[in-house]
Amino acid sequence: MTAMRIWIDADACPVVIKDILYKAAERTGVQLTLVANRPMRIPFLRNINFVQVTSGLDVADNEIVRRLDAGDLVITADIPLAANVLEKGGHALNPRGELYSEDSIKSRLSVRDFMDSLRASGIDTGGPPTLNKGDRQNFANQLDKFLTRNHKKL
Repeated sequence: MTAMRIWIDADACPVVIKDILYKAAERTGVQLTLVANRPMRIPFLRNINFVQVTSGLDVADNEIVRRLDAGDLVITADIPLAANVLEKGGHALNPRGELYSEDSIKSRLSVRDFMDSLRASGIDTGGPPTLNKGDRQNFANQLDKFLTRNHKKL
């Protein structure tokens, strides 16, 4: 059995969330890999890696799913990616601290599809609210709970 790893859908992940993840990786020794289609600066730690993929629709998402092992954690706000992660036996946590489940992902996919249809018909649905201090705290708390349950320090 391989050790649990954390994968970050890094192109859209807020910097403050990446900073929380870097600190958690340093503290716990968990393997952390950022996947993005543009270069990124990351801390110089043995357990933090970066994978650059080519540009294109879902290229980073597909790379994460391809490399993911059951039990790994993926940080993403991308609902279809989260659904694929759960389907493969992984866990998905969004930057606001919501740990997706089989039940919640179905309703999230339905809402996402509905909003897509509204946008396609010309209705401005706006975007998500700005990440606030409460969201950051909720994320840090959920990450800590997850790591406490699922990761053994090397």
